[in-house]
Amino acid sequence: MSADQMSIGEMLTATVPMARTLNLEFLETTPEKAVVALPDQSEYHNHVGGPHAGAMFTLGESASGAIVLAAFGEQLARAVPLAVSAEIAYKKLAMGAVTATATLGRPAADVVAELDAGERPEFPVSIEIRRADDAVTGEMTVVWTLRPNG
Repeated sequence: MSADQMSIGEMLTATVPMARTLNLEFLETTPEKAVVALPDQSEYHNHVGGPHAGAMFTLGESASGAIVLAAFGEQLARAVPLAVSAEIAYKKLAMGAVTATATLGRPAADVVAELDAGERPEFPVSIEIRRADDAVTGEMTVVWTLRPNG
């Protein structure tokens, strides 16, 4: 993991209290992929003994934020990344630790070109949440925007 990748996880842990509260682990953060883990913690379990749906949502949203910062960090002086909407589907029972993998749904260059043209671009981030046996327990999409400053 490079220093730049490390700083994204550290920054999110420092500035997003829920990421810190849930002890999220930022395993990989590049403009192509972000991987974030939610350790198995009984204080965040649901009624069946797995991670609570809210914790899984936070995991997925945090992975999406990590890839947005990795892909568009150079734009932060002129635009603020904001989540516009999110949708999650719980596919299988999640037990134990779970990991979210986020990928951009549009080429970053296209998003930056819209920002350069004075627009407020929107773009989806797709997230898969998997348990240790690699089964997909959740699928999520977060739509983000880069809101120009001023």
